[in-house]
Amino acid sequence: MKRTIGKDLRQRIEAVSVLIMDVDGVMTDGKIIIDDLGNETKHFNARDGHGIKLLMRAGIEVFFLTGRKSKVVEHRAHELGVRDVYQGSKNKGESLDRIFNEKGLSSGSVAYMGDDIVDIPVFRKVGVSVAVADASEEVIKLADYVTEKKGGDGAVREVCEMILKVQGRWESVVSRYEIDTLSGHEVS
Repeated sequence: MKRTIGKDLRQRIEAVSVLIMDVDGVMTDGKIIIDDLGNETKHFNARDGHGIKLLMRAGIEVFFLTGRKSKVVEHRAHELGVRDVYQGSKNKGESLDRIFNEKGLSSGSVAYMGDDIVDIPVFRKVGVSVAVADASEEVIKLADYVTEKKGGDGAVREVCEMILKVQGRWESVVSRYEIDTLSGHEVS
């Protein structure tokens, strides 16, 4: 697994200002639950969500790019404050090109997290490609970094922390959670 961060990868991570991620299999375990009435549910990891919020507080934008369309994804994005959600993408490489044009992004400023072969065209167009631990073999082979955690089980949080630490922002982001050990009050 590619979990070491060499000099070249470190430099590319330092340039990241946007994290784009797939949803099913990255933010979730890939299972799609549909009840008898056709209602869809997904399981999201709360720590992944907090990692996304930490990243955004540090000034790094987060976008979702997914092949499916789901109200559940819209609700989760709204909860987290993620404004850029691209659903129903039949060709993620073309969708990424449109995002680059709309947002004025350069490939070197973008990291992407994926898990399946539909993500391969995106991996080839971004500065940093990340596969979750349980991604398809083809995706893992192409990834710059492979998480220790599986999709839906903390992989997103792992990447958020990794980006913040490599960029030297981790301490300032978590400092708001320090507790004054004498008084027990949170330091803001």
